[in-house]
Amino acid sequence: MLKRYMHGRERHHAFLEDNRVVHPFDWGTEFIGVEQNGDDPRKIFSEFSKYTVEHSDEFFFSPDVQDFRLDGDLLTWTSGIETTSPENNTVYAKYFPHENNRKSAVVVLPHWNAKAGTYWDLCKIFNKVGITALRMTLPFHEERMPPELERADYLVAPNVGRTLQGLQQSVVDARSAVRWLKQQGYEKIGIVGTSIGSCVGFFAFTHDMDIDTAVFNHVSGYPADVVWHGLSTYAVKEGLGNNLTLDELREYWLPISPMAYIDRLAKLPPRPQRYIYTLYDLSFPIDLSRDVINALRRHKVKHSKAVIPCGHYTLGQKPWVYYDGYKIVSFLRKHLK
Repeated sequence: MLKRYMHGRERHHAFLEDNRVVHPFDWGTEFIGVEQNGDDPRKIFSEFSKYTVEHSDEFFFSPDVQDFRLDGDLLTWTSGIETTSPENNTVYAKYFPHENNRKSAVVVLPHWNAKAGTYWDLCKIFNKVGITALRMTLPFHEERMPPELERADYLVAPNVGRTLQGLQQSVVDARSAVRWLKQQGYEKIGIVGTSIGSCVGFFAFTHDMDIDTAVFNHVSGYPADVVWHGLSTYAVKEGLGNNLTLDELREYWLPISPMAYIDRLAKLPPRPQRYIYTLYDLSFPIDLSRDVINALRRHKVKHSKAVIPCGHYTLGQKPWVYYDGYKIVSFLRKHLK
C-alpha cells in the first residue's frame, strides 16, 4: 500500500514540470577534445573511457584558481573547464559563514535542475550547529544557464561527450570550492550532494583528501542506468533513441560512474561517509542504490547507511525532508566539530 502511494506521488511530482525538451542524439566527441575525422565514435569513447578511469586524477583535477572574488555573500571564480557556453564558465557559490567558528565548513551540491535559493535552509541549519556552508551552483544552472535553455539539459544530455564534460566540470568546480575554503583557514571540510550532486560529491571525495567527511544523499552507481530506467530522465532516454545500447552507454560514461571508483576509495585512508537512499525511488531505482552499498561492503569500505521509506521527489517533502536533514546535519556535525 505504501509503495503504491509513494510511486504515485513520485510520478505526480515528476510530471509537474512540462518544460522538458527532447534534444537530438549526438556523440559529442568535441567535448572530450577529440576530432572525429571519420573515426568510429564507439572506438573513441571506449578508449577514452578506459584511459580516463585509469588516469582519473587528470580528469577530475583541481585547478589553480587566481580570480576568486567574494562580493558580500556571493563567491565567484572562473571554472577550470572552459565550455562553449560563456555563461557557464563562471562559477557562483552562496557563502554562509558562521560568525564565530572558523574551523569547519561544508560544500553543498544541489540536485539536477535545482532552482535558485534551494538548499539555503540547509546551509542556515549548518550555521546553527556551528558550521560554515558554501552552496555551489552546478554547471548550466541558474546564472550559468545558456539563454537557449529552460532547464539544465546540457548537464545530463543525449550527447555522450557533453555529459562527460558537464560532470567533469562539476567536480573540478567543487574541488575549487574546497580549495577556497582551505585558503580561508578552515581546518575541516565536509561535502554533501543530493541526486546528481551526490555523484559529483562522490567523485570529489575520492579524488581530494582535503575533504574530511561526506554525505551522499541519493545513491546510484551508474548514471547510464539512471537515464535508462529513471523516471526523471525519460526525455534524455528518448533523445538517445536506438543509437546505442545500455551496455555501451554504461561503458562510455564509466568515468562519471561512482562504481568505477569504489576500488580507489577502498585504498584511501578511511574517512567518515554516509550514504542515504530511499525505498521507493523511481529516479534512482533502489537496486542501483543497493548495488553501491554491496560494492562498499565487498571492498570493506567503512561507511554509514540510512534508508528512508519514501521516494526521490518525496524526500524533499514533509515529513521526510526533516528526517533527511537530520541524517545529513547530525553526521557532518559529529565529524566536523
